[in-house]
Amino acid sequence: MDIRPPETDTDIVELIRAHGRAWREAYDDVLPDPVLDEVTVEPTPEEVEEWAEGLDGDCAATFVAVIDGTVRGFVDVRWGDDNTKPFVGIGEAGLKAIYVHPDRWGEGIGTALLERGLDALPTDIDAIRLDAFADNESGARFYESRGFERAGVRAVEIADETYPLDVWVRSL
Repeated sequence: MDIRPPETDTDIVELIRAHGRAWREAYDDVLPDPVLDEVTVEPTPEEVEEWAEGLDGDCAATFVAVIDGTVRGFVDVRWGDDNTKPFVGIGEAGLKAIYVHPDRWGEGIGTALLERGLDALPTDIDAIRLDAFADNESGARFYESRGFERAGVRAVEIADETYPLDVWVRSL
């Protein structure tokens, strides 16, 4: 497995595919089918460009896991007031995204991506936070087993429905 920054449009296409497949699998019992059906699995060139621009930034680091020449997952970490969600404090970073193609769950890819993302953080960062659907049991097991603790609850509105999110934190 090679963990590196995304380098090509093909990397971004495969990153989006891994994201979409993971969303549809992980949130199958959490979100309604029409919402899941809207998650991109086969991106248009415009979506690839939009994702590539969104992954770029001074206070961000994105890495893909490449296995047999194909991106099978990615991690996106962010820091700085303008680049993180409101629940991320000063001296903290946000784990914006970590997704692995469901065909490769349980193989250590997520752990390797998480560790690479943490290694990329500036030395003055003392914790990392994220939010995840409260009903995402597999995500909760992943975060708990990697040293994260539940630190709060918030909510998100999707398709006129409100869903609870757990806020997780890990000291560094």
